Amino acid sequence: MKKTVFVVAAVVLGGLLCGMFEAVHPFGLPRQTAMDDYFLVHALADRSAQNVVTSLVFDFRGFDTLGEAAVLFTALTSIAALFRDGGKRE
Repeated sequence: MKKTVFVVAAVVLGGLLCGMFEAVHPFGLPRQTAMDDYFLVHALADRSAQNVVTSLVFDFRGFDTLGEAAVLFTALTSIAALFRDGGKRE
């Protein structure tokens, strides 16, 4: 009985894994969405940026970039506080 349940579970799991691998998008072939076309068309007109990547990072996703900079600054100051000498020299 236990062996039968194990075999059935293994077959079902194997089928699910094969189905998942079938549905995975191929590596190196990006999917295109409507947002991609919007950013490519409107980057120069809306943001006056010649570089689309720059307009995405600093204009369209500015709050994300600001948050990432705050996290990096906090990490840097925390590490500096951990490794500081403390000013006691004898």
